[in-house]
Amino acid sequence: MSGEAAPTPPPEQEQKPDEPPPPPPGPAVESASGPPAAEEKPLSWRALVLTGHGGYDKIKLQVKTRARQPPPLREGELLVRVKACGLNFAELIGKQGLYELLPPPPVTLGMEGSGVVEAVGDGVGDRVIMLDRSGMWQEVVVVSANRTFPMPEQMSFEEGAAIPINYLTAYMMLFEMANVRPGKSVLIHMAAGGVGIAVTQLCQTLPDVTVFGTASASKHETIAQGGVTHPIDYRTKDYVEEIRKISPKGVDIVFDPLGGSDTQKGFSLLKPLGTLIVFGESPNCVTGQKKNLFAIAKTWYNQLSLNTLKLMQANKSVGGFHLGYLTDELIGRAMFKLLELYGQGKIKPRIDSCYHFEEVTDAMRRMHERQNIGKVILLPERKPEDTKSNSNVEPVENGEKTEAAIDEKEEKATEEVKAEV
Repeated sequence: MSGEAAPTPPPEQEQKPDEPPPPPPGPAVESASGPPAAEEKPLSWRALVLTGHGGYDKIKLQVKTRARQPPPLREGELLVRVKACGLNFAELIGKQGLYELLPPPPVTLGMEGSGVVEAVGDGVGDRVIMLDRSGMWQEVVVVSANRTFPMPEQMSFEEGAAIPINYLTAYMMLFEMANVRPGKSVLIHMAAGGVGIAVTQLCQTLPDVTVFGTASASKHETIAQGGVTHPIDYRTKDYVEEIRKISPKGVDIVFDPLGGSDTQKGFSLLKPLGTLIVFGESPNCVTGQKKNLFAIAKTWYNQLSLNTLKLMQANKSVGGFHLGYLTDELIGRAMFKLLELYGQGKIKPRIDSCYHFEEVTDAMRRMHERQNIGKVILLPERKPEDTKSNSNVEPVENGEKTEAAIDEKEEKATEEVKAEV
């Protein structure tokens, strides 16, 4: 994630590993060919790479290797040993080719993470939170310093990886766009997800804010304990009718990640002077592992259509939010405010589950099937019990796949997309 003022660095910059240790001291042994050259230990690190658009099988755990030491870091860059990564809905649609900010395959996924700085001046050893448009799902990453933030001492790496995308989205929608105030009412869909929980917690920083949250019935007790005033089971009830029963005039703010007909319903629920904010990538478009053109077309066909005259007559406002198009300055200002709220104990990410890189399919399936309550985290470190070579790990030399392998992956992905169309 980055603003337009700071474009995503190219893959070769994203995938720089840490520098090798210096050779041990001792006399050099001469060879027949002349003075010996200092041996450079090959550098290797693991990364989760999207090799083509499609299902879970398109995400490969690769071991990347460089035969020599990488070039020095550029000014303003940090080398970070990644300890935890966040999983977002953007990665689910990104593997289907539906996320416009994700570079084409092959590309290392991941928009947020936390870790320890390994190379940069006096900052070595610092624990940091980081975000970018891609490249975080690997053991080491080079990231721009203006996209990293210091972690509070009491914050775990898992919490650090859970903060950026969800809480920045929630904070900026609530306070910068919707201008929430005491006594207002808010509707958040998918209230048990990362953004839903972040919105709920941030609403509690103001007095008397009523939160309506849609979620499956099995999650109601948890989200109610977390601050949702009125949990609503969207699977068995009409949430519009349920809200009208409690608040006949509707609500002041609607946050809509669903799109399609749900956006129309959200607009109808607004009180006069209310605000509807559309954000995220509609889960209604993701009905399976691969791209569903019918679901996309249906969502597009049912989208809300307005003109300025209708907005004036309704006395309502509509906004759109996308973190990926904001500048680093705006993001940084909001991030430091969130870290301040964390330090005050007013917000705390809820970690649903943690999966090692080898288990990325299980992690993505859990989110896709909406089983999670809170954030799903990926851990780069190998599972302690996993000492054997994993069958889905692909070796990659010099930090990149060979051109032939890349072409084969892309051609296969293209054929799959054509077959679906």
